[in-house]
Amino acid sequence: MKITCEKSELQKGVNIVSKAVPSTTTMPVLYCILITAKDDKIILLANDMELAIQTELEGTILSEGNVALNAKVFSDIVHKLEDSLVSIEVDENNLLTTITCEKSEFQIGGNDGDEFVDLPDYKEQIASPILISQFTLRELIRQTIFCVATTEMGNKIMMGELFDIKNNELRVIALDGHRVAIRKTALKGDTPDKKLVVPGKTLNEIIKILQSDINSSLDIYYTQNHIIFEFDKTVVVSRLIEGEFFHIDTMLSSDYETKISLNKKNLLKSVERAILLTNEADKKPLVLDIKDEVVEIKLKSAIGELYEELYVSKEGRDLTIGFNAKFVLDALRVIDDEEVTMYMSNSKAPCFIRDEEYNYIYLILPLNFATI
Repeated sequence: MKITCEKSELQKGVNIVSKAVPSTTTMPVLYCILITAKDDKIILLANDMELAIQTELEGTILSEGNVALNAKVFSDIVHKLEDSLVSIEVDENNLLTTITCEKSEFQIGGNDGDEFVDLPDYKEQIASPILISQFTLRELIRQTIFCVATTEMGNKIMMGELFDIKNNELRVIALDGHRVAIRKTALKGDTPDKKLVVPGKTLNEIIKILQSDINSSLDIYYTQNHIIFEFDKTVVVSRLIEGEFFHIDTMLSSDYETKISLNKKNLLKSVERAILLTNEADKKPLVLDIKDEVVEIKLKSAIGELYEELYVSKEGRDLTIGFNAKFVLDALRVIDDEEVTMYMSNSKAPCFIRDEEYNYIYLILPLNFATI
């Protein structure tokens, strides 16, 4: 095999597929990136058996073939090359790979590409695609991913996000046992109803390579076991999480006793200041003491005390309620509205932060604030 391509193109491709290289595996070949030159296409592929990413490069094929190169070594070399044309040539036995750029020449060992695990065979199983812009999907994930559980916590389903497709609308839902994040968007075309639980790991990686251009499109396909994202000559294939997601709608209530609306930026800055007095060992609650036209924000910890007042528009009765300050902060950071509205029933019931159209909903469970 022998190919040539620009260093910038090669580096871009390596950066994309490297996100699917496993940190640990019982199959040493999976520590590699597979390079394939065939049928006028130069393709890079990485696969950790749960997540696979493939992307196509612009370049010239001088002779066809394939080779699997250690991802870390190959990536480090590519990043240090000059911004010029790169040549990659593999010997007949796929044992030695020569990488040349300008006056630099590297020779590294390779593995037989035929031993590499290819993409899952999904072509015959895929349903009609879900059509969405890269920007929209990127925003839906960014605005919910922080609610995905990072450990199993007795239920692996919480380590993924629910893609709930119904009535040509996509809702992306995440929860970690203490809070819930929901975002929704309308879909193009006639999309069948479906529920898919996508691993948070997959979504964390895919938002790093999606474009922020509203006009850049993306197709989502799915099978019984996999979800497939296709965009910009890149294919991301991920296993789905098996099992039934929680019945979120039963947790959502439109009833409330207290409703407040206030400037999002002012509340965000206040919570950021409160966070300065918290630590992992001493998670004291952020207390909101809601009265007519004002909310008193209080936090008392071993580090110190904070007291602030913010003007609010209030409906309903006075209320004092406490929260994990980080949970409130995470939600506020991904809300773009100038004003936020919070709905509460009592000091022990969930608080809802949402807009009137229910385009976003953030549910946060309160904390005991008796010690404040």
